[in-house]
Amino acid sequence: MDFIWYIFAGAAVGLAVGITGVGGGSLMTPLLLLFGFPTHIAIGTDLMYAGIAKSTGVYLHAKRGNVNWKIVSAMTAGSLPASLFTVYALSQFEKPDHYQQILTGTLGIMLLITALVIIFRGKLLNRFDFQMSEQRSLKVIFFCGTALGVLVTLTSVGAGALGTAIMMLLFPVMRAKNIVGTDLAHAVPLTLVAGVGHIFLGNVDYILLAGLLIGSIPAIYLGTQISTYVPNKVLQPVLATALMAFGLKYLFF
Repeated sequence: MDFIWYIFAGAAVGLAVGITGVGGGSLMTPLLLLFGFPTHIAIGTDLMYAGIAKSTGVYLHAKRGNVNWKIVSAMTAGSLPASLFTVYALSQFEKPDHYQQILTGTLGIMLLITALVIIFRGKLLNRFDFQMSEQRSLKVIFFCGTALGVLVTLTSVGAGALGTAIMMLLFPVMRAKNIVGTDLAHAVPLTLVAGVGHIFLGNVDYILLAGLLIGSIPAIYLGTQISTYVPNKVLQPVLATALMAFGLKYLFF
């Protein structure tokens, strides 16, 4: 019976992602915590789920020429080593219970940041105009990738929403489809590397992972089909408010 609920959870998150474009990690991890899973299991399983579920999207965007591989290379050069280092740091604790507070507190901060990015992304883009050469922008995004590598490995949140926001600020002339494709091409290897790291830490529930994938993959496709009929101006603030509430809960309670 639990497996059926896992499928429904995957379908609910997949539908929301397909309709709104909000990253799955920011929705899935809080949902798994509400189901009663320990923080380390929720984060580790969600990372593997995200890496597998998003792989098809990368292939399609790459086939259509929507991926800027220079940016992907610069981000992954920072994020993948940072992710591996973070997994190593977590492995130095004797038990997952010893780093639960670190995961929960960081998760709360990342959910709050993600909610603010969703709400104020348009205003941020209008307010800040970064005029940098391509070479300098690639150097900056390398350091941004390093920070994302640490934070995504600790929380499973940020590879989508924050990665997209960073690219929109640093590369304002990029078309939306190129930003989405490039962000996916970076998010997949990052979440897979972080997820495999959590496998070695014993933080992945394979039955839960299977149920989430079964439910979410068709739901993401369905969500993209009906997204044109649902106003994002209504849904995204609602989702942002929910993320902010979860963030405050995990940060202070």
